[in-house]
Amino acid sequence: MTTSIRDAAQPFTGGALTALLPPGVRVLGLGEPTHGVEAFLELRNELFRHLVEHEGYRSIAIESDCLAGLAADAYVTGGAGTLGEAMSRGFSHGFGASAANRELLRWMRAHNERRPPLDRLRFDGFDAPVEITGPAAPRPALTALYDYLAAHLDLPLTRDTLDALLGPDDRWTAPAALTDPARSIGGGPEVKELRLIADDLGALLTAHAPHLTAVTSAGDMWRAGLYARAAAGLLRYHAGMADPSPARLGALMSLRDAMMADNLDAIVRREDRRGPTFVFAHNRHLQRDESRLWFAGEPLRWWSAGAILAARLGDRYAFAAAAFGSRGGDVPAPGTLEGMLSALPDARAVVDPRRLAATLDREPAPRVPVDHTYLALDPGTVDQADAIVFLKEI
Repeated sequence: MTTSIRDAAQPFTGGALTALLPPGVRVLGLGEPTHGVEAFLELRNELFRHLVEHEGYRSIAIESDCLAGLAADAYVTGGAGTLGEAMSRGFSHGFGASAANRELLRWMRAHNERRPPLDRLRFDGFDAPVEITGPAAPRPALTALYDYLAAHLDLPLTRDTLDALLGPDDRWTAPAALTDPARSIGGGPEVKELRLIADDLGALLTAHAPHLTAVTSAGDMWRAGLYARAAAGLLRYHAGMADPSPARLGALMSLRDAMMADNLDAIVRREDRRGPTFVFAHNRHLQRDESRLWFAGEPLRWWSAGAILAARLGDRYAFAAAAFGSRGGDVPAPGTLEGMLSALPDARAVVDPRRLAATLDREPAPRVPVDHTYLALDPGTVDQADAIVFLKEI
C-alpha cells in the first residue's frame, strides 16, 4: 500500500462523502454491490440522517416496487397503521424483512412527527413492479388510473370493458413466462389494445392536469402519474416478455431501468422545491457507465437508471459506488481493486476515485468473487463514480 493511495481515502462519514460531490447536486445515488447485506443498509441509514440534518435532503428512494412504496410513505408521513403493516406492504423483493429498512421507516416517522406537513421526509420505491419471478399484473395500476380519471372526466371506454381486457391476474404472472416467451400473455391482442388504452389515459391525465389538480390535490395527481407510468411500463414489459429473439433479456433489463429512471425523474421534479433526493439501489442500477451482466450464459448490456438520469441532469446527478473486501472465505486477491483497498487502515472508508486512478501505475485485475451475487467494481470505469464507499469486511 503506497502513501498516495492512502491519501485518496479517509474514514467514512457523511461529510467526507459529500465533500467529493460537485456543487448543486439534486440526486445522490448510493449503490450497493449485492443485496441482503445489512451493513450497506445501515451505512445508507447513517448517510441519510446526515443528508437530512446537514444537507437539506427531504426524500429517499430505494430499489423497491414503486406501487408498494406508497404504503411505506403513508406510514412515515403520519398515516394510520403500524410499522409492521408498513414493512409487509411497503416493500418488494423481500426487503420488508430487513431490520435496517425497519429502522429507516421508524426513524423517518419519528423525525416527521416534529415537522409540519410540507417539511416531512418522503419515502419512495422507484423500481418497476417486477419481482425475480416476473412482472406483476397491470390491473392495480391501470384500474387505479382509470378510476381517478373517471371520477372527473368522461372516458371513451367503460370499466367493464377494461376489466374484460385485463382478465384474471394469473394470466399475467405465470412464472413459466420468465424463460418461455410463448407462455407470456404479452404477445396477445388484448395487450396491444391495453397499451393503447394506457397511452390514451396517460395523455388525458396530462391534458387535464390543471383541472384535476384543482379538484383533487397535487398529491392525488402525483399518484395518478405514478399509476400511469406503472401501467404503461408493465404492459411494455409484458410485451417484451413475449419476444422470442436472443435480445430478449437485455431488452427487459433496459425496460426495467427506463421505468426506474422515469420514476426517479418524477420524484426529483416533485421534490425540487424542497431539497435534493437520496437514492439507494444496486450499483448496476445507478452507475453512469454501461451496465453489464452475465445471465443464463448470455452477456447482457444496458444503460442503468442512473446513466439515463445523468444524461438528463448532468452534474446535478452524483453517484457513490460501494464495494467490500472480505466476506468469510471470499477474500480479494492483492492485485484487484478490492484487494488494494483492503489494505486501508479504516474498516469503512470513502475513496476519491479520480485520485485513486491517478496513483495506479496499471489497471487492477478484475475481482472474481466466490459469491456470484456480488458484482465487483469494474476497474476500467471506476473513475466515473464521484466516490467509492469501501467496507473492509462484511
